[in-house]
Amino acid sequence: MEYVKFEKISLKNHPQLNERWLQERIAEDPTILGLGDVVLKDKERIQPRAGRLDLLLQDAESSRRYEVEIQLGSTDESHIIRTIEYWDIERKRYPQYDHTAVIIAEDITSRFLNVISLFNGVIPLMAIQMSALKRGEEIGLVFTTVVDQMSLGLVDEDEEVQETTDRAYWENRGSKNTVAMADQLLEIAKQFDAGLELKYNKFYIGLAKHGQPSNFIIFGPKKGFIRFEPRLKNSPEIRERLENAGLDVMDYDTRSGRYRIRLQSGEIEKNREVLTQVIKEAYETSSEE
Repeated sequence: MEYVKFEKISLKNHPQLNERWLQERIAEDPTILGLGDVVLKDKERIQPRAGRLDLLLQDAESSRRYEVEIQLGSTDESHIIRTIEYWDIERKRYPQYDHTAVIIAEDITSRFLNVISLFNGVIPLMAIQMSALKRGEEIGLVFTTVVDQMSLGLVDEDEEVQETTDRAYWENRGSKNTVAMADQLLEIAKQFDAGLELKYNKFYIGLAKHGQPSNFIIFGPKKGFIRFEPRLKNSPEIRERLENAGLDVMDYDTRSGRYRIRLQSGEIEKNREVLTQVIKEAYETSSEE
């Protein structure tokens, strides 16, 4: 394997390449941003009394939309305000979608990194730093997420406001069969920590150890299936592995950082190997936090 040295260049100071060129490259293949399987919904989208949104992207498998503002050079106040303003307009116009504001810049300075971080958690906001690399006459782009959307825990994970239920509640809300599927998944999880047990919360069934939540996986039993939600990083590789195994991946919840997988009766044993690996990875990820 041959080592190749690339030259980092500034698009802001480039005589030919400009913001429109960068916008077109992203529009051609939005997956280069590292946001998962996203598609272009619109570009230069007119905003009432507020200019134009550079790019509107949508997750191919869910209701997640990304309002993207592009800036060459360093971040400044006007672009951050514009990014949030466009996000706010779109979420009010289309409340049926989950919206995330995204700012892309060549240099996200420490000052504005702190400002962006303050908004994160209140406003779903991401910051992506872009680097342009040159070798000869070839130009490449590298996108690095420096501020990700904050993963928010479910309200039920807060011990002070947690409302517990019992097994009968979930057998009535779902079914005895789908709650029994939670037992099957628990047995797999206990391979990695024998002290785990099911904890019946109002909105989901979680895991606990010695009475303390350990929700690296949670479950949502329905009448005909169970929704299995491992907390994992959103990546094309993980999604491809799940789908190649034949699992029904509903979507990825960015706010909670979880895949949502629909499992029908009999599918746990059928896919035991891949489910064991997924649970192991979720457990190891939670142990590192």
